[in-house]
Formats: sequence, C-alpha cells, structure tokens
Amino acid sequence: MQLEQLDALKDWFASHVAGFYDLDPEGLLNIQMKVEHTWRVVSCMQEIAEGERLNENEKLLALSIALLHDVGRFYQYRRWRTYRDSESDNHARLSLEVIRREGLLENISDEERLIIEEAVLFHNLLSLPEKYSSPSDFFIRLIRDADKLDIWKVVIENYRLPEAERASAVGLGLPDLPEVTADCLNALAEGRIVQLNKTRFLNDFRLLQISWVYDLNFDTTRRLLLEREYLQQLAATLPDLPEIHAAVQRAISSLNALAGQS
Repeated sequence: MQLEQLDALKDWFASHVAGFYDLDPEGLLNIQMKVEHTWRVVSCMQEIAEGERLNENEKLLALSIALLHDVGRFYQYRRWRTYRDSESDNHARLSLEVIRREGLLENISDEERLIIEEAVLFHNLLSLPEKYSSPSDFFIRLIRDADKLDIWKVVIENYRLPEAERASAVGLGLPDLPEVTADCLNALAEGRIVQLNKTRFLNDFRLLQISWVYDLNFDTTRRLLLEREYLQQLAATLPDLPEIHAAVQRAISSLNALAGQS
C-alpha cells in the first residue's frame, strides 16, 4: 500500500461525512462526535504503530483500517438515531458495506484488501473468531486497541459535561442513575469483560469500559493507558461503594502487572 492511497482515503472520508451534516443540532452533535473519534483513532493507531515498530507498509494498512473502521456509523445514526447495534444493525458490517459500495479498496492488492476488510468487520466482536481468511489477526487486534484508547477519552470528556451538553449517543441511551447491575459488577470483580447486553444503567456501561483492560493486545496500548489514567478517571464517575472500588482496583492492578512485564 502507498501513502498516496491513504491520502486518497482521507480525502474521501472528509467528503463522505460532510453529507451527514444536515441533521438537527442533536443529530449533528452525535455525527461530529464520531467524525472526531475516527480522526483520533487514526492518531492512536499512529502511536501504537510507532511503539510496536511496525514497518511502513504495516503502518499504512493499520492507519487505513483506523480511518475506515466506523464508516457505517453515519448511516446507522441517520436511519436509527442510535449507535447501539442491538437497536439498529451491526455497525462493523455496515462499514464493510460502505467500503465495498464505494470501491475504496479497488486499487490495492487482494491480500491487503482482505486484511482491511476483516479488521473492519471483526473490530467490534466480544471475542475474536478462531480462524480468518487473512494471514493473521494482527491488524484486528491493532484496531481494537486503538479504538478503545479513544473511546475512553470520549466517554470521560462526555461524562464531565452537564447532562444537557452531552452527546446523547455516547451513553447509548442508558439512564444515568446511581445504580449498578449485579451481573456487570460481578464480571468486573472476576476479571471478565462486562457484556453490553447486561447493561441497564450508565454506571454499568462505565464498568464495561473499565473491563476493556482485560482485552488489550499490545504493550504500547497498556503504557498509554497507564500514562493517561483513563481507568482512574472512569472510576471517579462511579458510586462510592467498597465493592466497586475493589473491582476497579483489580482491573488497575492487572494493567500494572501486565505493563510491568513488558
């Protein structure tokens, strides 16, 4: 893959998302949130790629995946007014449809096209499939890490805003009440990923986001997460309860232990 091809994809993306700026103020806020998220995921991918010492071609592929991973989100929001896949459609599959419909990868090799398409299609799965058509799952793991790094930033900044100023789609419409669901808290306390279909309150979604620490793939990601203290900042938004403190501390300790091995 060539740098000129990545630049062409960036130009296409900027033009593509501009077609969704005709929504009402709330809709525009939610669309802009995803546009800004995409550009920041590209930046996060650049940091991970450099930290993991990817070669130039690997870096170009990784950055292309970061740019395209959520291109289906804009159609998703326009049609269903939500980013919650369970109430609309799988946004990763929608993204792949956009990529193919627009012919975005026609000028690269079949092998590279397959790597990008599979990374986009599988980036949002709870757990990765055992087999792929492409040579490895390396790029899928890259985008999963880069995506998480920016989602942590987005949600923390959004939670700090007055409720009237928040992008409504960030919390997936979950009620912001001082409660947590036992299944979600138990999963985090046991070192497991909190499942989205178990969440009932915004605090459950925060627990889910903390539990992502158990699904990181690269030492660079862990280092950046430690430096930015996203877990601690998320924890500060949760109810002040001993059982929540204990579950969060287990996640932070796990991160510290894994980072210390690198």
